[in-house]
Amino acid sequence: MSALPAHPRPFPLGRREAGLALLGLAGLPGAARAQVAESTTILVPGPEDGGCARWAARAAAALARGLHRPGPLRLSFVGGPDGVTAANRFATLDGAEGPRLLVLPGWTCHARLTGTTRARFEPGAWLPLMASWQGAVLAGRGPRPGRGGTPLRVAIPAPEAPEAAALAALDLLGVPAAPVTGAAEAAFAAGDADALIVIGADPVARAASLGAVPWYLLSTGEGEATEIPPLPGRSPETRAVLAAAAGLQMRAALVMPPLTPADAVAAWRRAAVRWQEEERAQPTEGQPLTGTAAGAAFALLAPAADATLAYRSWLERRLGWRAG
Repeated sequence: MSALPAHPRPFPLGRREAGLALLGLAGLPGAARAQVAESTTILVPGPEDGGCARWAARAAAALARGLHRPGPLRLSFVGGPDGVTAANRFATLDGAEGPRLLVLPGWTCHARLTGTTRARFEPGAWLPLMASWQGAVLAGRGPRPGRGGTPLRVAIPAPEAPEAAALAALDLLGVPAAPVTGAAEAAFAAGDADALIVIGADPVARAASLGAVPWYLLSTGEGEATEIPPLPGRSPETRAVLAAAAGLQMRAALVMPPLTPADAVAAWRRAAVRWQEEERAQPTEGQPLTGTAAGAAFALLAPAADATLAYRSWLERRLGWRAG
């Protein structure tokens, strides 16, 4: 799978539509058949040749094979690669124009976590169908650090970037740390940073390839190594760190609106199993998650209000950043 950009740049806003992909309806009961038989549209962050578009096309083709019988599915490109415009549009739909699904990158939810004023959506009630997910570890030079000592340098591209989760995690652990400007992996490789969040299908192996030692596991995906201790605690601050890191971890998810009929949800989820099987059969950068695993991963991106407030307060207090 082609990698999605680590830091999306805004594209001119607007809505552009692509051609039809095929979905099937085999074995659906009446209500689900009627809903999916309509011209279903997937809202996709632009541009039309971007990473989200490629992911959406692959997902639609696999869902078609999972449902066995053709019916129309249209990809509609909305806004730029940060996904905020597409998510805002999805949040306002009432179903009058037919069924809608949404491709949602992790950084879109991170924009909402930081309080970006453009993000006017609430993802907590959306129903995740499937997601491409990467594991993550907090890693650095040498053994796991303790309190005291020389502050560790943490490279952050910008205060509102999800990489700031590494600094927030060290603050939570009581480890002295100082932010420096730069891309995390490049700064670490150049010796300009001492700690970072490492993501990947196997983040422990990825950390080793960078010469970093895994200190804490930030969240667990299917088959992920568990010998690394998890980030301790269940406080709002801990959940805030995990939410910020999840902005890096979720490459993309396909979500349904909250009022999707239960039989239609079941039909889509059965088809998503085919997508998961096909993704596992080829090299990809993320773990293909469906069902409860996709739901658990997606839940990290939409924490409760106390965790959201904790992260926004930390951004202002620690990095002097406030949205808007």
